[in-house]
Amino acid sequence: MPVREEVKSLLGKELYTLTELANLMTEKTGQKYTLQSLSQKLRRGTLSFNEVEIIAKILGYKINFDKIGDIT
Repeated sequence: MPVREEVKSLLGKELYTLTELANLMTEKTGQKYTLQSLSQKLRRGTLSFNEVEIIAKILGYKINFDKIGDIT
């Protein structure tokens, strides 16, 4: 699932809005996030891995890598 849909799904499950997430990310990182900037990053697919980790932590999740087997 693309990160945009994953983040939106988690926001819905945890009853957060994108605006609330942007505000929490600003508090957590000290970097200014707005509804518009976060929405654009999601739409363009330009969130950094670090930003995805921050989002996961804010929403109470962790990122897990599972081996899927050989890809040849």
